[in-house]
Amino acid sequence: MKKLITLITLCISSVLFAQDITGTWNGLLKVPGTTVRLVINITKTETGYSATMDSPDQGAKGIPVTTISFENNTLAFAIPAGKLEYKGTWENNIIKGTYKQNGYEIPLDLGRDEIKIEKPKRPQEPQPPYGYYTEDVTFKNENAGITLAGTLTLPKKEGNYPAVVLISGSGPQDRNSELLDHKPFLVLADYLTKNGIAVLRFDDRGVGESQGVFATSTSADFSTDAEAAFNYLKSRPEINKNKIGLIGHSEGGMIAPMVAARNNSVAFLVLMAGPGISGDEILMKQNYLINKAGGMPEEELQKLGSINRKSYDVILKESDMDAIKSGLSQIYNTEMKPLFLEKGIPQEQVDQYSQMQIAELTSPWFLYFIRYNPAPNLEKVKCPVLAINGSKDLQVPPQEDLAGIKNATTKGGNKKVTTKELPNLNHLFQECTTGEVSEYETIEQTIAPVALNEISTWIKQQVK
Repeated sequence: MKKLITLITLCISSVLFAQDITGTWNGLLKVPGTTVRLVINITKTETGYSATMDSPDQGAKGIPVTTISFENNTLAFAIPAGKLEYKGTWENNIIKGTYKQNGYEIPLDLGRDEIKIEKPKRPQEPQPPYGYYTEDVTFKNENAGITLAGTLTLPKKEGNYPAVVLISGSGPQDRNSELLDHKPFLVLADYLTKNGIAVLRFDDRGVGESQGVFATSTSADFSTDAEAAFNYLKSRPEINKNKIGLIGHSEGGMIAPMVAARNNSVAFLVLMAGPGISGDEILMKQNYLINKAGGMPEEELQKLGSINRKSYDVILKESDMDAIKSGLSQIYNTEMKPLFLEKGIPQEQVDQYSQMQIAELTSPWFLYFIRYNPAPNLEKVKCPVLAINGSKDLQVPPQEDLAGIKNATTKGGNKKVTTKELPNLNHLFQECTTGEVSEYETIEQTIAPVALNEISTWIKQQVK
């Protein structure tokens, strides 16, 4: 009997030992309002395992996994720079586990089968052959010591063309600024190139084929990437060095003036939903408008607004990180928690949400954004500026931000500034009904023709 038990034990051990986690694992992350596919690519090394992570729906590929282990049927990996970790147990060739980011936990199972999602119609998305010259390029940000990768499109392979650099909005974006199956920078680049304007669009640092770390970077860091792209265009013989401008969307509309304020060779700026008021004020108005559109009662809107105001004031007042976290924790525990508990939300979920919010607000990007006032840089901009917003933009309120841009540039003596509010367009410049974020994915249109024409016509007037 003892020999039989030993034999059975050896058989079980050999089965466990034979389990091979190398290869590709696929999971579907269900977050509020959407789903995101994650792909984990695991390889065996001499000392254990190494891995990379892809997020196809966000256009991110080859994100290095910092630590990974597989012991006692448990897979664990982490990307500390993104405040991300995962832990799951192997069961019948499926790894059942929990994805955790910024303290927020979401169930996530990983399997071998590829997850396919039927893509919505995107009629504006151009398909090859494009009818113009396209080249994948790389360029160096000497200041950061990283190489960035992008795509340069030219009306024809040879010539001397005006050009623009496209600067993406917040969050890790690839060169097409892909979001919810929309590729706005691909559509914009296609339109402008067909109108005789060369375009350089590039992967954000740490995204796609670009080097660097995105998670710990701020808008100031991203401005050096945009300036490196601008300088690269100046090195190209096909580009007219005196007619290179910048187009920035959302946060990119905040970054573009940073570059122009310190580089007077920037020929023009196009700010698409660019901030004209301070970061904390944008967030206050954004939170109010989005929640109001979502049906939140006015009384709750006011309570939440008060909590947000106090939270941002802590960040504006304090410089010590411990003091900031302590102040935020006190506000969330005394004011936010009772509000949520009254609604019957379990305390555990409330605590997780609070931790996630505090982690987000104290990230380098958020700290910088909340404290940033665009006015000083806008006052230094001397080149022509076109600032446009959609009238139904709930993320960067058009009236306040366009007025802020106009006031700051006027104060700086710039008389070559045009501001326009385009009717019935949302933050992505889609023709919309409500402007709510939930509409972005369901709208087939990527960028309204009126916005594309406005940008192209104005640029051609500047580069005559």
